[in-house]
Amino acid sequence: MAATKVRGLVAALNSTGRFKYKSPDAVVDFLVVGGGVVGLAVAQRLSDRFPTKSTYLVERHPHAGEETSSRNSEVIHAGLYYPPESLKTQLSLRGRHLMYERCNKYNIPFRKTGKLVVAHEHQRAYVEGLFEKARRLSWPKHSPPHRAEDQVLPVSLISGVQARELEPDLSPDITAALWSPETGIVDSHSFMESLEKDISESEGGELVFSTQVVRVDPYKSEESSGHNSEEGWVVQTVTENAEQGDALLARTLINASGLSANLIPNSLLPEASRIPMFFGRGSYAAYSGPGISQISRLIYPCPETGPNKHAFQSLGTHLTLDLQGKVRFGPDLEWISPPSDASEFDSNEENVNFWRQHLVPSDSRLEEMYRAVTEYLPRVSFEGFRPDYVGVRPKLVLSGFQDFAIRKDYADGSGRGLMVSLMGIESPGLTSSLAIAEHVVDDVIEPEHISQ
Repeated sequence: MAATKVRGLVAALNSTGRFKYKSPDAVVDFLVVGGGVVGLAVAQRLSDRFPTKSTYLVERHPHAGEETSSRNSEVIHAGLYYPPESLKTQLSLRGRHLMYERCNKYNIPFRKTGKLVVAHEHQRAYVEGLFEKARRLSWPKHSPPHRAEDQVLPVSLISGVQARELEPDLSPDITAALWSPETGIVDSHSFMESLEKDISESEGGELVFSTQVVRVDPYKSEESSGHNSEEGWVVQTVTENAEQGDALLARTLINASGLSANLIPNSLLPEASRIPMFFGRGSYAAYSGPGISQISRLIYPCPETGPNKHAFQSLGTHLTLDLQGKVRFGPDLEWISPPSDASEFDSNEENVNFWRQHLVPSDSRLEEMYRAVTEYLPRVSFEGFRPDYVGVRPKLVLSGFQDFAIRKDYADGSGRGLMVSLMGIESPGLTSSLAIAEHVVDDVIEPEHISQ
């Protein structure tokens, strides 16, 4: 679907009014909504940073990481692609360091494979630009001590001949490449399990699964409920198929609900100001066949930079490896919209999970993926491609660069009762997850607590 025809979903939590306001029956210091990799990382850091305070994480699925976090490339990105001062770059650079550190400490399976970004002659300027940008990058906040000559992102600009010495299957038409030795792959499920374990074993942490947030309200402190001096958010949850929910007073609320992250802020905003969420479907293909016999590194083409450029929306149909050495290609980018032209569908909360029906892999994208791959690996065969899995990415814009969005709202409207919403957390979200948590907890939440 062409991006110009794509509609965003502007649904709001509890838009049907089914759930009425309830006074809270309990108080929690920190409530994290969403048990993907970012929500887990934030909850883990909160429970470690504030061990005497209570940190609850609620997740609507029976297990952690069942949406975007388990349907991605499992790549530890180096931090190459985005504007230097953006959160995506700064948190990817910091997150990569934290990811490798945690993997080594907790024996989480990973491999530093390195990555080649390969270019045809007309794309040479693109990889040269990446090289120059990488050389100028500054060390991100919270970085460990380092020598002045140390580069935060070591890369090399090499010729097509040198690239083929590393990966002989590459096309002879590749004339330049950027070599990024710090890129790697990780077992994202083991990584998430390690975060779950930390939270569960902490003094104040608790994980609550199969529990959906159905309503969020600023706390009405005038009520005689025993919490009159409190500030925060009343969060109603429903576990599994219960008719009625429970109400918690969250002193600080962190909304890390990924593909549904706009629902909570939209429930507080005027309809005309609601935030649309767009959905980028990405298909992956497994491959076994000729043309890849000696490949041991990740290979990325240059993103499309012509009239239909998508450099900030997709990094192209690239080759990744899993930890067993199996090759897969993807993701591509296909915009999906709610299956109706009726405007009311776009803002109806009942339809927010429409994207689930697009998770079934099919062979409809294989020919296009094959053509994209043969641009840099010409000897692969179409017969070797087969559908593998599909992921959906939360997008805040349809074109151009969009940074990670970290939004702050206050229950009293003027600085008390903090809610942090993390929106548009797509690639490099896995790589950045620990750095996002560090930023949210240390730079956003902690100063608010100190000032109060």
